Order: sequence, then C-alpha cells, then structure tokens
Amino acid sequence: MPTRKVDVQAYLYILPALAFYAVFILWPILQTFWYSFHDWDGITLPTFTGLSNYLELAGDETFLAAIRNNLFFILFYTVLPIAFALLLTTLLTRRKIRGLTFFRAGLFLPQVMAMVVVGVAWRWIYHPLSGPLNQLLRAVGLEAWARPWLGDFDLALPAVGLIATWVQYGFCMVLFIAGVQHIEEGLYYAARIDGAGELQQFRHVTLPGQTGQIGVALVTTLIAALRIFDLVYVTTRGGPGTQTLVSALYLYRNAFGINRVGYGAAIAVVLTILILLISYAVLRFQSRQERMVQ
Repeated sequence: MPTRKVDVQAYLYILPALAFYAVFILWPILQTFWYSFHDWDGITLPTFTGLSNYLELAGDETFLAAIRNNLFFILFYTVLPIAFALLLTTLLTRRKIRGLTFFRAGLFLPQVMAMVVVGVAWRWIYHPLSGPLNQLLRAVGLEAWARPWLGDFDLALPAVGLIATWVQYGFCMVLFIAGVQHIEEGLYYAARIDGAGELQQFRHVTLPGQTGQIGVALVTTLIAALRIFDLVYVTTRGGPGTQTLVSALYLYRNAFGINRVGYGAAIAVVLTILILLISYAVLRFQSRQERMVQ
C-alpha cells in the first residue's frame, strides 16, 4: 500500500495558533479540573481532597438554587428570543418595507452593545424613583404598578430575563433572515397557489427551511443562558437574597470572594458538563429533525 505523505508545512502554519490555544485555553481547563479535587485558597499549596468538593456541591442548596435560576433564564435567553425573532423575520422578509436596512440594524443593535453598558442602562430604567419605567407608569395613572423591579423578590428574575431577551433576539433575527434568503421563492408561490395563508406558509415553508438556523440559535442561546454572569453582576449582584443568583456568579464568589478556589473549580466543571450535555442533546435533536425534513 502506498504510504500517505504528511504535509509538515501545513502543520507548521497552524502551530502558532495551536500553541496559543493550548496555553491559554486547554491548559487552564486542565488546571481547573485538577483544582476541583483540591482544597485551595489560591495562595498556599493545594490539598488533595478527592471528591469532597463535588459531594458538597450535591447538597449545596445555594448552588442548586443558582442552577435553577440558570434553567429559568433559558425561557428569556432562548425561547422568547427565538419566537420573537421568527415573528420579526416574517414581518421583515415577506413584505417590502421602506427603510428595511435601518430597521434590521436598529433591531440588531442591542446584540453588539457591551453587556456592562446594557446592564447599567437597564438598571437606570428600572430605578424605583428616577427610572423612566416607573415614571411612565405614574404618568399614565398606573402608580400602583410601579415597583422596585430589581429589588422585588418576585419580579427581579423576570426583570433581568427581559433584558436578556432584548439583547438576544437580534442575533436570532439575523440568523433567521439569512436562512429565509436561501428558501426558494417558488415554494412560497406554490403554497399560495394551493391556498395556503400566511400562517400556513410560515408553518410549512419558513420553519422547515430554518431548521439549521434554529439549531444554531438554540445551542448559542442555551450556552449564553447557562453561563450568564455579567448581566446579573451589573444589575443585581445575585439579589435580592439569592433570587437572581446564577452558577457563574456563585463560582466567582467562592473562588475570588472567599478564596475557595477548589470549590469554585468544581462548580466550573459541573457547569461545563451541563453545557456540553444540553448542547449535545440539542444537536442530536436537530440532526434528527433535518433527516425527517429530507
């Protein structure tokens, strides 16, 4: 059998990027996994403790509450943005609208803003005294509806979640608009000839043609929901109480607040595994749906 010639030059081209990735990505991941089996304050020598950090996590009610909040954020990071983006995509692509480029750019703007800027802006909007939201409610005679939105034990989590929806829907919309542009116009024409209305066209033409884009949006927004940190940190710091506490913020508090680096590393490992499992399940479901469409 002829031997396969190895192109050494090709590997030399990717070597710098691979080395950079190994030093700044792979090595820290391995170190985090190693530290998760140790009791370490970040300064002194780590002490091996086996699975004690993971066993403590299993009974840590605060961590379990943080995970539940992460899962709740999926509604605002994934479900609502995808549904809203599909609606906007239909409105912006099925009819000719003047200034369409302006509308697309404006709707996508929240996605390109720094999350810290978004958090500060919405913290001002939600301010109980000087915030525009409560001032508007008082101006229209709905003073009873005014709330300290980010300080309310019942409303703080949905209030932060709505900010996430406002940020995420633009990304989903751009994906779906790109997907619609690859759907043959003849399919819509044939559907109209057969008497299909707008809703039926959306169900039988637009949605099947968006399977790949919806899969990408699902994975991306799910990961964002599970690793959310900056938005919660800027707006509520996890409060009131633990109502908006998320796992990444709990990790930060343990590793850098009270110097329980090993425990924080265990949280990071569990969160990574959770993200990988959910992403894998979504990708498997997407591939099954694509095979059914074909």
